[in-house]
Amino acid sequence: MNIDIQDEGDSGSGQAVAFTVEANEEIHVLHPQQIIAYQGPSSGRADRLMDVKGMYRKRKLIRSDMTGPCRFVAALPPGYRVKTFHLDGKSDLLYDFRHLFFYSKGITMQTRVLSMKNMFVTRDIIKVKFSGPGSIGILTEGTVCEAELHPFDPIYIDAGSIIAYPENAKLELTVYGNHLASQHMSYHWKMTGHGPVMFQAGRQSRRFERDNNEDGIIKRFLREAIPFGGVFIK
Repeated sequence: MNIDIQDEGDSGSGQAVAFTVEANEEIHVLHPQQIIAYQGPSSGRADRLMDVKGMYRKRKLIRSDMTGPCRFVAALPPGYRVKTFHLDGKSDLLYDFRHLFFYSKGITMQTRVLSMKNMFVTRDIIKVKFSGPGSIGILTEGTVCEAELHPFDPIYIDAGSIIAYPENAKLELTVYGNHLASQHMSYHWKMTGHGPVMFQAGRQSRRFERDNNEDGIIKRFLREAIPFGGVFIK
């Protein structure tokens, strides 16, 4: 399988991602509505309902199973990118299911149910863990960053920016800094453990741009100076 990412730099028009699937290869696309062009036998695409164990009990999702030989192009919204990861069957990273764009034949998924507290903050129910050799494609917003966890020295990462973290990681939802800092920041994960954690920069970049473009200096000052001003002052 070959993946060709096509865009025009920072035009803001989003990406077009072209997939070339060889004979006897198969790829599962979890956002089939984004497929805008297809070349190959009509029978090369088969959509089906999928029901990942433990996820959204009554809510089923559609995936497209694309079998080669074929070629298709998928369009991504502005600000989103696809990051491809090649797995050797030994990864213990947990991913947000909503970020998953595709996975190749040979990859299987297991689910991990979050605690009620974490569900409330992240607005998600499960994380997914991949096993087996193959490739997965993750939807990201902006630059993907990676940091190594430490067993005792924690790292604080914006909860909405996390892409993946090791299953062994210890997580605690919190804020940090002095009184003013903790009042106007969003929830962060306080993380310790072993292995890499991946996070994206695009969410915060767009928030910064929106605040600078839409807010006057007085409104911005009030939001940051008044306790919980970010909640009441929109």
